[in-house]
This record gives sequence, structure tokens and C-alpha cells, in this order.
Amino acid sequence: MTPQSWGDDLAGALCDLGLEPREARLIAEDSLAEAADSGSSPRDLFGPAYPYARKVIEAVRDATLPGDGPGSSLGHPGGVLLHLEGVQKRYKRRDVLRRVDLTVRAGEVAAVVGANGTGKSTLLRICAGLTRASSGQVFRAGRVGYVPQSGGVIGLLTAAEHFELFGAATRVASRRARSTGNLLASRLSWRPNPHTRTEQLSGGTRQKLNLILGDLHAPDLLLLDEPYQGFDQGSYLDFWQQVYRWRDAGKGVVVVTHLLQELDRADHVVDLGTGQVDR
Repeated sequence: MTPQSWGDDLAGALCDLGLEPREARLIAEDSLAEAADSGSSPRDLFGPAYPYARKVIEAVRDATLPGDGPGSSLGHPGGVLLHLEGVQKRYKRRDVLRRVDLTVRAGEVAAVVGANGTGKSTLLRICAGLTRASSGQVFRAGRVGYVPQSGGVIGLLTAAEHFELFGAATRVASRRARSTGNLLASRLSWRPNPHTRTEQLSGGTRQKLNLILGDLHAPDLLLLDEPYQGFDQGSYLDFWQQVYRWRDAGKGVVVVTHLLQELDRADHVVDLGTGQVDR
């Protein structure tokens, strides 16, 4: 069997198992490229095409369906994934956040807006458990994916090495982490070059990598701090399509944004300038 015929079999098997033809072909091409880079035949590296296709589909389902953590064990769709009550943050004598209330359920999107300096990033870090609130209550259920506004990636590593590293942190096998990462990249119209280090990527592409890493372990709740920085128009539209996929899959999403025209896409809007939650 030639590598190309194995790739054709893989793409066909992925389509048979329900994947869109474009995504199936991208995964097949990525698998062939990875095998060529390793100096092995794809069959030797990944095994027969159809069993490998089933493993890829399992990874896809883990990346798009709610997990089996506490958030999913609430027993019904729409269970509470995040609840903030009277959350405040004070640095020295300055109030950064004042009594923020918010409830996000599975299948909901919340947008956080406000002028610079109103504490949007601080609020998201509190939601992620990276910063402690000065007062108030914070409840999180299930697995959490956090995507910072900047940073979060390592310049000397390739995208595939990031997938393996972040996958290892959540006990995901390297091959499965790469397959999942490449699939998520295709949904953002990006095909990672196996030889390109992150420091060589544009700012928008690095942010795509950040998004993928935040979703790699199939979190129930995604916390996104202006995740589209550096995106062109096409990538920006791809991002919102991915948000819809998360919502349809029953995930909760909290996104910090300054683009007020996008607020109609959200189920809740938290305005840190007024402290009010709409809808």
C-alpha cells in the first residue's frame, strides 16, 4: 500500500464516520506529512487506516462534547458551570471590580465588556481560579479552559510539540493530542507546519494556537480574554463559528470583548462600566 492510498483510505473512513470531507482530507494530509517527517510509512506509524480513523473520531468527540467532570454530572442540560455572586477585587486602596454577579449555564455564552482598566482580564483570571477575589463567591463546575489575551505559548516549540505538551498535562496520548490539535486548527482555517516554531508565527496565528490549547482537553467551560487579537476577517468569522460549536455542544463560554457589535451573539452581557448583567 502506498502512503497516498493509505491517506485516501483514512479520508474515506473519516467521512464514513461522520466527519466533513474537508476536515477529513486535512487530517489525512497532516497524517501523511507527519509520517514523511518521521521517515516511516503511515501504516507503520499510525496503523491501519480505519482503526486509526476511529481513534481520530474519538478525539473529535472529546473535543466537541461535554466531558464527564463535575459540570456534566449536574444531571441535565443547562447545568450551572460558573456562578459569581458579589465578586469584588481590591488592590491596595483601589477597587478593580465591584460586586459582579453572573451565572453561566451549559450551552450559554457570556460577553464581558467595559473600558480599559475596568478589570475585564482580572475578572477572567478570577473565574479561572488564577486570582483570588477580595470578597464574594465563585463557583465553577467541570473542566476549565483558559485562553489569555497574550502569552501562553513557547516560542521555541512547534504547534505539534505544544499539542503533545499540553496533552501530557491532562494525560492525553501524544498521537491523540496531535490529531485533536490538528482538527481544531482546521476549524480555524489553519494547517500547522510541523517545522515552524511558534516564534516564527504571526500574532494572529499564535492566538489561534492559544485557542486550540485552551480547548485541547475538552473543557466544559471556556474563558477567553479577547482571543481574536491579530485575526483577519476570515479568522474572526471562523472564531465565532467555533463559539457556536461550543455552545451547541453544551459548553459554557465567557469571552472578553471590546467589539460591541458582537454582543447580540451572547446570552449574557456583563458591562463592568455599569456592573449590570443584561439578559
